[in-house]
Amino acid sequence: MAILLGGVAGGVIGYTLVKLQCSGRCDTPKGIGLLLGATLAAGGMSIVAVLVLRALGEWRQIEQRERSSAS
Repeated sequence: MAILLGGVAGGVIGYTLVKLQCSGRCDTPKGIGLLLGATLAAGGMSIVAVLVLRALGEWRQIEQRERSSAS
């Protein structure tokens, strides 16, 4: 879900950035900004999600080791 929200936010940012800088017929540049912003933001969020899941997995392993050594 976070990856999709990040992609939507990136798309809005990319679209708005091009919209503010372009004058005249800007349909193609706006579309490219939307697509590029959404892709980059979703890609970045996917990297963050993987790192968070790895950290949680390591944290659980450490907790299990501590529980088993305390027993």
